[in-house]
Amino acid sequence: MSGPLSGVRVIDLTSVVFGPLATQILGDLGADIIKVESPEGDTTRFTGPARSKDMAALFMSLNRNKRSVVLDLKTPEGKDALWKLIETADVFIHSMRPEKMIGLGFSYTEVLKKHPKIVYVGLHGYLSEGPYSGKPAYDDVIQGQCGAASLMTSISDEPRYVPLIIADKTCALAASNAVTSALFARERTGKGQFVEVPMFETMVFFVFVEHLYGRTFDEQGELGYSRLLAPWRRPYKTKDGYICMLAYTDPQWRKFWTEIGRAELINDPRFINLAARSQNISELYQLAGESLQGKSTEEWLQIFEKLDIPCGRISTLDDVFNDPHLKAVNLFEKSFHPTEGEFFMTNLPLRFSENQIDKPRMPPKFGEHGPEIFAEIGLSEDEIANLVAVSHSQYK
Repeated sequence: MSGPLSGVRVIDLTSVVFGPLATQILGDLGADIIKVESPEGDTTRFTGPARSKDMAALFMSLNRNKRSVVLDLKTPEGKDALWKLIETADVFIHSMRPEKMIGLGFSYTEVLKKHPKIVYVGLHGYLSEGPYSGKPAYDDVIQGQCGAASLMTSISDEPRYVPLIIADKTCALAASNAVTSALFARERTGKGQFVEVPMFETMVFFVFVEHLYGRTFDEQGELGYSRLLAPWRRPYKTKDGYICMLAYTDPQWRKFWTEIGRAELINDPRFINLAARSQNISELYQLAGESLQGKSTEEWLQIFEKLDIPCGRISTLDDVFNDPHLKAVNLFEKSFHPTEGEFFMTNLPLRFSENQIDKPRMPPKFGEHGPEIFAEIGLSEDEIANLVAVSHSQYK
């Protein structure tokens, strides 16, 4: 691997989406990711359409650039093998609850005591010093707790989940950032450390960037960014469909009002500047939305492009998949898997001028790389055969 993280080895005890996406990003950047699976396998192996029983769509999207080994950490042999893997690693990352790791003998205190240069990363539902510590957490639960689901009542009559695995994926970005930051700190200090990445607090941080709003200055102030909660903040209806348009600056609004024949609104005190528009955002968006119904989407796209007002058409998932810009930058790439055949994957959308990101390693079959990795850590052929037999015995 020749990416910016080439030479970094990560022992990955994560599953589902949060952890696997974080480690896939690290793998895309060149790290050697050793995915340690339980004898039952990562649940995403069975989530979605599949050609093989254990290589489902979601697993394929989250686990490229990884090598898979299987260890039963309830057995002495499995624990011994994991300790040998940790000896070779720069990063140890897991998504188990803290008390489970303590019970298995792999708490951060134990690991850092033996290997003080390692970056130990715990992906938890909640920070460990709070009363929620140790509670189980999944994306839907966190969407509800962090306020995201209740925000949907501004466009619906009831709380709704965002139709994305938004908590897991947002926290995965935070986790990959935390890992690289800790590795950078180790380069300077020579010391590893424990890094805790919680879902709940990360998503509250994410939500409240804009929604702290009036509470920023006043403990009784209004929570919720009014522009985002305005009922007319939505795709605007045109003569033949919908369009996304966001005039934002004073010059953009002046050009907009002139274009729709409402030049008198340029000096209207309700809309004359950003501060005034913020106070009258619902009325502003309603006026804008109602004014676009006389022309087609294509007509408005041409007009707004000429006026340099940000705009775009509404794209379905199929439209996005076939978007000409994304085709030009090769975001969706057709690849070939040795057992699964041709499949599409979404490439990492980053570019480094000095570090070439290699063609990816294909998502691994269950335990595919066990023998080669166990040989790398010095196990004999008999020890490898026994470990593989024991670890794979429960897999169905």
